[in-house]
Amino acid sequence: MNRFVIAFGCVLLAGPALAQSVGEKTGVNSVLGISPTTPDFVKEVATSDMFEIQSSTLAQDKGNAAAKSFAGQMITDHTKTSTELKQLVSSGKVLADVPTVLDSSHQSKLDKLKDASGKDFSPDYASDQVSAHKDAVSLFERYAKGGDNSDLKDWAGKTLPALKHHLEMAEGLKD
Repeated sequence: MNRFVIAFGCVLLAGPALAQSVGEKTGVNSVLGISPTTPDFVKEVATSDMFEIQSSTLAQDKGNAAAKSFAGQMITDHTKTSTELKQLVSSGKVLADVPTVLDSSHQSKLDKLKDASGKDFSPDYASDQVSAHKDAVSLFERYAKGGDNSDLKDWAGKTLPALKHHLEMAEGLKD
């Protein structure tokens, strides 16, 4: 019985350490509230910004009036955060690679939006925006709380209120 208790305790103690090495894409870090690594944070933010900009560009052409208005704000705000992130990396303050293309998950969502038309587009766009902004809020909260790069951590904290507002706006699109 003692061996079982000791083994179980070791597994519990090792869990958070092992989870930190698991990439953001698995969702384990989010569920456990673990801060992403700097490279993972940069990758996720850059990918999210690209998706926001590209999907919102589609929404300006294909969406209803509410989606078009929201999309304009997303293009403006996510272009700004993308530029700020790239400046932090290019300054040498943040050591990470900034992706220049969408990952397969975001690309498939974008392709689905490209194929959507008429009344199907705006609900799909709204659903994607709510999901993307929930993920972004979680990502930025966790990095602002426990990230390992002080400049990026400060930036995440300053950017978080706008993302929370975006989430509220996106949830309003579903009404």
